[in-house]
Amino acid sequence: MHYEIIDGEVHPLPTPTLRRQLVQAQLMDCIRGYLTQNRLGVLLAAPFDFVVRREPLRTRQPDLFFLSSARESEWRDRLSEPRLEIAPDLVIELLSPSDTYQRWKEKLQDYHQLGVREVWAVDVEAGEIEVLVREEGGYRSLGWFSGEQPVPTQVLTGLVLTPAEVFSDLQG
Repeated sequence: MHYEIIDGEVHPLPTPTLRRQLVQAQLMDCIRGYLTQNRLGVLLAAPFDFVVRREPLRTRQPDLFFLSSARESEWRDRLSEPRLEIAPDLVIELLSPSDTYQRWKEKLQDYHQLGVREVWAVDVEAGEIEVLVREEGGYRSLGWFSGEQPVPTQVLTGLVLTPAEVFSDLQG
């Protein structure tokens, strides 16, 4: 079961739609090749827990997360663990219709507290991607990107990716 633990309570996450799964698979395909070619790290998918805090227990399961090879010493010796208490370098969340503004805000606050440097919000229905970069007081949006606009990323330096590529499998 895909879930997050919020203040000690288990919160089941909705079963994804086929549309959402196609977008997630395309994101992984587009990004993984670049990461492998440049030996930058690994891109992995949920379910996997990141501990925001222990008391009361709070975990998040990002849809996709990137662990950089530059920080490999922080995670390589924990391969047998079912959760990490370090921040991934990048989190990619595919928004679902059931996401409320309040839920998204709380998720961003948790990622900020954890120390995630960059978050992408992928609007599967609209075919858009928002890029948020971590600053001291919270996240700053670099904007929403669609079509042939390149998705700017400070974490995956040199990656050239457009929403058109990400959403190409949805074109009838």
